[in-house]
Amino acid sequence: MLSLLVLYSEALTLCWTLQPAQDPTVTEYSLPSAAAAAPHAAPCFVEDIFAALREGVGDSGELTNSSLVLFGFCSQSAHSSASVSLDLANKKSSLEVLHPAAVHVSEEEEQGTITLTFDLPRSPSLRTNPVLLLAFESPLARGDLEVAFTSRSLQPNTQAVCISGDTQYVLLTGKSSEGSVNDRWQITAETTPPHMKQNLKSILIGEKSGSNISMSPLLFFSGGTGTDTRCASGSPPASLQTSFLCEMKRFLGGVLPQEHFASPPLPLDSLQSLPPLSLGLSSSETLLAVMINSTAPTVFGFTSWSSVSPVCHGELALSAALLEELRQKLDQTLVQMTDLIREEEVSPGAKESLGRLKELSALQKKEHATGGSQFRAFLLLKALQTVAQTYDAQRKLRATRADPSSSVRGSVCGLRALTVSLTKLLVGPSSANINNCHGSCAFPLTNGNNHAILLNSHIESGNADERSPCCVPVAYEALEVVDWNADGTFISIKPDAVARECGCR
Repeated sequence: MLSLLVLYSEALTLCWTLQPAQDPTVTEYSLPSAAAAAPHAAPCFVEDIFAALREGVGDSGELTNSSLVLFGFCSQSAHSSASVSLDLANKKSSLEVLHPAAVHVSEEEEQGTITLTFDLPRSPSLRTNPVLLLAFESPLARGDLEVAFTSRSLQPNTQAVCISGDTQYVLLTGKSSEGSVNDRWQITAETTPPHMKQNLKSILIGEKSGSNISMSPLLFFSGGTGTDTRCASGSPPASLQTSFLCEMKRFLGGVLPQEHFASPPLPLDSLQSLPPLSLGLSSSETLLAVMINSTAPTVFGFTSWSSVSPVCHGELALSAALLEELRQKLDQTLVQMTDLIREEEVSPGAKESLGRLKELSALQKKEHATGGSQFRAFLLLKALQTVAQTYDAQRKLRATRADPSSSVRGSVCGLRALTVSLTKLLVGPSSANINNCHGSCAFPLTNGNNHAILLNSHIESGNADERSPCCVPVAYEALEVVDWNADGTFISIKPDAVARECGCR
């Protein structure tokens, strides 16, 4: 069983205080209690680490050269952590979360070494072959750095790490504790060549006391054996649900077109909304049936979520008939999405990410699926429908531009694609195609009602002091928002958000 100590980096200023020392050549920086000082981790921080490990394994079953650089390995065989990283990539189990009580960084000026001291809470988890992971915000601006980490808590005691501008993580294999659990790790770091020590100091603690530090302690994970996915007080986090949502975040980020917006993003809470409805075991069949067959775009957001407090496990209880409808719709959409990935220029990892989403949301053919599988399959269907609609709108736009007669039709009132930026969501998408209406309202009017026809006739009779009929949306579709907060999962319907039909009014 593996355990993992995660040191998370984030661009924020923490106060490192200079401690008086008996030896004037030793400068010590102390970080306060991790519980008080540790920043909230990015929601998918740990999941992204496992994804990087998994995606870094080549066809031969070994880490690729780019993955070796990403994790600071000098070579495939130079460090036992390389084989450990493969185990982490292939066997990700439930993890228990602990916080280091404090971290101290001391600098011995004469010897040219930096010492990291981790005060750990007493836990039997330290007996399970720990792995220390250091994550950096911006490892090295220039040049390469070879670092030797030495400690009696490591196995082997000295481990070489090669850090370059493309290195984001460092893995160090720890030693299993025997007897009483060791609650303090001291690890010294020496650079080769020695004059590069200042670069190492900048990586670990920033240029000076009080600067934006490059590394800060966040979480201690130990290999767990529990499989409970409920969110009762004190129970393990819903790791399967978190893995699914983080995978969906990566998929949406890779498959959706990346656009640049001149206007600032619009907060979703500024839109008018119907009362939120709970998405779970109590959800009505009518609501779920409508959403399964809806063509409205869906976005996925979180009121509050971090890797410290992951989302709760979600469940649905669909009837056999609705479950079969969900299965058929999802199968059809997955085929459509596979074709889309093959035809469009999307992220190379989109296909692999889609495959993992299929595995995490698999519905059994012959048996009634579990509530959790139903929940994830439902979310995947809504996400894939939104992606398909995005590319469908792009294809229509390309076809219109390529049609020689499009310039004539383009002057007549009609629907045009319009994508707007939304406040950054923790899963996505972070934009939505709401469409808009453009074109002239000359006779015969496009989709004109009686008032517009009479108004147009009145103006054409010489009464120019009245406004002319305008090309405006006359039919809309809602924007659906799936939102997680501390109380559960909710669906918010934002009515009249997406224009679906134009007319002269």
